[in-house]
Amino acid sequence: MESIFTPLISEGLTALRVRQNIKTGAFTFLAGRDFKPELDFSGYNKAFSITSILTDDNVYMGTKQVIGMYGRYGLAGYLDSVLELIRMGKHMGMDFMVNSRLNIRFICGIHSDVRGRNNKSFTTFAGATRRHGPDKPELDVIKDALNLSRAMTFKNFAVNLPYGGCKTTLHMDPLDINNMDAMGFLAYACDTTHCITGPDMNLPKTMVKVMNEHFTKQYCGGPGSSMGDTAVPTALGAYLALKQGVRFVTGSESLDGMSVAVQGLGAVGYAMAENLTSEKTRLIITDVDQSKAEKFITEHPGHSILTVRPSEIIFQEADILCPCAMGGIIGEDEISGLKVKYVFGPANNQLRASSQDEEIRLAKLLAGRGILFQTEWWHNAAGVLGAAMEYIHGRDITVTPQDLERKVREIIPANTWENLNRAAELGITPTEAAYARCQDIIYA
Repeated sequence: MESIFTPLISEGLTALRVRQNIKTGAFTFLAGRDFKPELDFSGYNKAFSITSILTDDNVYMGTKQVIGMYGRYGLAGYLDSVLELIRMGKHMGMDFMVNSRLNIRFICGIHSDVRGRNNKSFTTFAGATRRHGPDKPELDVIKDALNLSRAMTFKNFAVNLPYGGCKTTLHMDPLDINNMDAMGFLAYACDTTHCITGPDMNLPKTMVKVMNEHFTKQYCGGPGSSMGDTAVPTALGAYLALKQGVRFVTGSESLDGMSVAVQGLGAVGYAMAENLTSEKTRLIITDVDQSKAEKFITEHPGHSILTVRPSEIIFQEADILCPCAMGGIIGEDEISGLKVKYVFGPANNQLRASSQDEEIRLAKLLAGRGILFQTEWWHNAAGVLGAAMEYIHGRDITVTPQDLERKVREIIPANTWENLNRAAELGITPTEAAYARCQDIIYA
């Protein structure tokens, strides 16, 4: 199987850093051996730090050497396919890091640092970390990092945070938070990216406490956070945005009598569905774990709830489709078969797009079918907002979940209402209107 890491591992290297000049499309590369293979990372930020000399056999390769190396391994075409993804998304670049001994492959999509410049903070980026199992195709893991990092740039802008956008995907087996060697390596890798982060999909939230106590303060969220579980405010923001969408079409924020197809009952999806039960809605729910759907029905007796298989949820005949799980579920084929009036939910990257242009194209197809859709980064930013508040104020109780909820209620519905009306005035889709607010600043 083709892999960006094959030459690194074979040559005893630990990192590849790719950077793009988005104005010219030119790429530069730096590959190197930054640490010795036997280094025990349980000593990170105690016995050594990112500024320490971690090997007496360091090696560094520049652009021409890196291109030549991938050519020797027959991977020039694969490298080009990764570069094309970076180019399409207008990314600054990517950081790849590997620890062969621990079998951890660290992939960080770095979209933009514009909002993170001159912010009086060592950290210039913000974006969560998620894990994919080793059986996941590597190119899909890379796409996930890139798509999500691009969304983070704009999400941070939407709630006025002074950070650029990045996202890390880990290609590895399930994480054991008691393995201090592995935890230390992930902390080290995170710190090299200058990114505020937190555990996303397939990572335990309890890892934050271990990170903060032993290795790095760059991880936020999890048990003990003064912000509480950010799934709840994330769902609240999406729910309030949805109500503004309904108000824009019907003149009323009420969802009474409407049917809502909820895709995914993870932490955010479950909270979203609970918000929807506060009104007289008819819910159609699904999750790959059927027990979650059964639990939800048990906990909400008397509410109209139907369960369907995950493969059936998108094409349900309903008023609203509410994506709350993995992204990339709506492409051109799905749009032609939708039977809803709104697509509004908290899931990241709901459209199957690897670039802003493709996202806008799909948004126009939705609008052409009379379906109201707003790019989700404009309204699902409560998680990063909470992480930033915790990062700035610490895990002490100087800010509370109530402070975060107040900000969500102040910012997200007002932003959505303004964006929908601006789009109507300009005769463009809400997705185009949201990008128009910030793309000139981000890509200047």
